[in-house]
Amino acid sequence: MEPVTLTTDRLLLRTVGPDDTEAVYRAAQDPDTQRWISQFPSPYLREHAEDFTGQMVPDGWACDSMYTLGLFLPGGELTGMLGITMRALGVGEVGFWAVREHRGRGYVTEATLAAARWAFTALSVDRLEWRAEVGNVASRAVAERAGFTVEGILRSGVDNKGVRRDCWVGSLLPSDLGLPSTAPYLPARI
Repeated sequence: MEPVTLTTDRLLLRTVGPDDTEAVYRAAQDPDTQRWISQFPSPYLREHAEDFTGQMVPDGWACDSMYTLGLFLPGGELTGMLGITMRALGVGEVGFWAVREHRGRGYVTEATLAAARWAFTALSVDRLEWRAEVGNVASRAVAERAGFTVEGILRSGVDNKGVRRDCWVGSLLPSDLGLPSTAPYLPARI
């Protein structure tokens, strides 16, 4: 798929490329980001940012496997990153992080909602999952503000730099945002 550009009231969500390498590299130096984002090497070197913007992001779009978007202010400043990884037919998983200076302003929640609407309508996703290592309360707060239902804890559910850790898991369905689903959904009987 060709990369898309999404807009919100305050943000431009677009793919990142080599011109964004320096901004990604600088943002990734934050110890909290390196601690909680399991895919982040630590230390995070310039070549990691170059590989991310020059190969991983374009390959994800080209293979329809991962749709990565940078979250930018109108002036072009990077405020965070968001990706939707396809896990199964109709199931995607969202992941996100915020640049330290822009945390607590609602940018990631705003972007998550825009990306979810896009995934439900353009990708035929019927279930969007979110996972975060237990203890990552900032990520959980974003997910809950975006309308995700936290479903529980997966024991040893994530690998963070070679260590298995428990994770929270949640989901967002099209109906949670007032959108139709492409597949019928019958809630469990209690």
